[in-house]
Amino acid sequence: MNIVCIGGGPAGLYFSLLMKKQNPHHRISVIERNRPYDTFGWGVVFSDQTLGNLANADEPTARAILQAFNHWDDIEIHFKGETVRSGGHGFCGIGRKRLLNILQARCEELGVQLVFETEVRDDQAIARQYGADLVIASDGLNSRIRTRYAASYQPEIDQRHCRFVWLGTRKKFEAFTFAFRQTPHGWFQAHIYQYDGETSTFIVETPEHVWRAAGLDAMSQEEGIAFCEALFAEELDGHGLLSNSPHLRGSAQWITFPRIVCRQWVHRQDGVPVVLMGDAAHTAHYSIGSGTKLALEDAIELARCFGQHAGTDAALAAYQQLRAIEVLKIQSAARNSMEWFENVERYSAMEAPQFAYSMLTRSQRISHENLRLRDPAYVAGYESWLARRAGEQAGVVFSQEPLRDEAMPPMLTPFRLRGVLLKNRIAVSPMAQYSAVDGVAGDYHLMHLGARAMGGAGLVFAEMTCVSADARITPACPGMYSEAHTQAWRRIVDFVHANSDAKIALQLGHAGAKGSTRPMWDGIDLPLREGNWPLTSASEQQYLAGVSQTARAATESDLARIEQDFVRATLAAAVAGFDWLELHCAHGYLLSSFISPLTNRRTDEYGGSLENRCRYPLRVFRAMRAAWPQDKPMSVRISAHDWVEGGITPDDAVVIARLFKQAGADLIDCSSGQVSKLERPVYGRMFQAPFADRVRNEAGIASMAVGSIFEADHANSIIAAGRADLCAVGRPHLANPAWTLTEMARIGYSGAGAGNGAAWPKQYRPGQQQLERNLQRERQLAAANTGLTPQQVAARLLEG
Repeated sequence: MNIVCIGGGPAGLYFSLLMKKQNPHHRISVIERNRPYDTFGWGVVFSDQTLGNLANADEPTARAILQAFNHWDDIEIHFKGETVRSGGHGFCGIGRKRLLNILQARCEELGVQLVFETEVRDDQAIARQYGADLVIASDGLNSRIRTRYAASYQPEIDQRHCRFVWLGTRKKFEAFTFAFRQTPHGWFQAHIYQYDGETSTFIVETPEHVWRAAGLDAMSQEEGIAFCEALFAEELDGHGLLSNSPHLRGSAQWITFPRIVCRQWVHRQDGVPVVLMGDAAHTAHYSIGSGTKLALEDAIELARCFGQHAGTDAALAAYQQLRAIEVLKIQSAARNSMEWFENVERYSAMEAPQFAYSMLTRSQRISHENLRLRDPAYVAGYESWLARRAGEQAGVVFSQEPLRDEAMPPMLTPFRLRGVLLKNRIAVSPMAQYSAVDGVAGDYHLMHLGARAMGGAGLVFAEMTCVSADARITPACPGMYSEAHTQAWRRIVDFVHANSDAKIALQLGHAGAKGSTRPMWDGIDLPLREGNWPLTSASEQQYLAGVSQTARAATESDLARIEQDFVRATLAAAVAGFDWLELHCAHGYLLSSFISPLTNRRTDEYGGSLENRCRYPLRVFRAMRAAWPQDKPMSVRISAHDWVEGGITPDDAVVIARLFKQAGADLIDCSSGQVSKLERPVYGRMFQAPFADRVRNEAGIASMAVGSIFEADHANSIIAAGRADLCAVGRPHLANPAWTLTEMARIGYSGAGAGNGAAWPKQYRPGQQQLERNLQRERQLAAANTGLTPQQVAARLLEG
């Protein structure tokens, strides 16, 4: 083959040498605009895993690179005057110029033609000049070729929100160092790593608005560097910062990061394939050091595909299919990392140990157990610190020795809201069972909820329970609108309290336009075959177009009646002895239909702005909060993302959370979707945890993470990083009611002294568990023996 690589960066050079090694008869030319052995940039970083890939692909190149690498295992985080250090991370740094020199030398050794000081303005002319069978477009993130054939490549380019500058210093750092500084204008951070015997890369980054507020947009290059030297003087220890971009004037050295994703990587021009590679095809944020890694692994995969497939078309098809998946994984992790650094302010209220843990796990590629493998002493120390902080906040006293002997996993730390103490951070999600008769929860619910309460979870949610007969999703949904319902639930609550240390919560809701349907196994969201009841929603709507009933817009009299239904159900929940109450404002049900602009087209005080759309759900919540015992918590489930253009976004979710917090909510249960059948969710493990993260750390209210949390490692990572206060686990609890105890055993935690097999840690202060039970029993006896009506008992409880 005649191969032309446009761009002499790592991708083009490495692919050329691998193809030449594979078949010496290939004629390969690399065309580079810079001079021989001349390049810009400081150091690049590889993980140990990437080095292994290089060794498998071309051992002489890998050996030369390894000899030039500076290797380190530790990461240091400097925050609020404290330093947190974690080991076992396995990074290598090498100067970009040194790396290119090694690749250039290997290309020359194998017979690749290197053409320097040649600017390619017309790839078609170059292809004709060299008689190319294949053109590799490795011309960087500002690729002219990608721009020229944008209709084929379909690039999406997202300019991100931070300004950053690549600098260097003669100060040598023995660990990969992240330093954070707060200024009157906002937060700055530095990414620092040594890449040879005398030089370190020093990247300074800050959000655009902070950069402008600090005046850096009006500073000269020299003034900007002096600003950074003063800001990070402690890390520099008398050393200066260096620039290798003297050609840039003013603030031009500060740039923004473009996140690039291409749907297609191959364009054919006059029958000749033009293939994107490296930054021309995709970018990954420098905070996980993967740009050069991706470029080299692109080269490895494309060369491998040519070696394994007969014919260019088959090789290119396999290349794009395989690399697109791997790149998506890296880009997803890089996006998480990038967004964390864009939002340092969000986490700035954390103490240094938790801030550092949050930073270390920001990409979600590194989990709690992965960190333990890297540095068990660091994780054990952090677990002990976190357990003590959790104990202090919950009013629980731990002894010293047990926390040293067996650090408590984050998901098993205690948590208190108002007067309710949870023994751990695991909740059983509310999951519809469609097994009630006339709204009455029966033996099935006793078995279902009782088994899960005894399985180790700290909090068990009953499924959405409807506040009136016409509020039900299906005829088989439970209710809380008659005395029979109250007594049925009280039987279940009593069983949970008598036989476990778990707390039990009731979720109250109204189905709205999604009501009067069959149980899901008879046709999800389909209307009843007969006996349908009228539906009410924020605005007239049909959930399933052409299939569902049409719900009418609620009138003021409807709203007043529904509000009273919620209050009546709240009073009954107090009589039944529930420990916790949740209001369902998610998933397209009635209250959700007010909040989402997709379903609320009202022109009165309950429509229009987000604040107006939240007005009625807040009205209902306030009335319930006034009727619910003040020492018991109330949470609100919201859809934090509608996954539809024009619907609720995570930005909106933060505003919604703040509004409910002002109304007296104690926790936001962060779910998403199910508002519109047009939704396009992006699924993945812990895919909704970022919503809980934003709500907790921006709105300043406790949050619960839900969705694809299916092992202890997920829950431990979320709780330890402060992304949520509780983790709701649903489907795994359907498969295994004792999921919490099973996961404790799987990660090797004994939970010695657990009460009733329910994982109540032995470190709790003596008598705490009995005090909790006595208080609950007093309430049960008050309701059972006074002869008062349920409403009177509720009133007495409210009075204390």
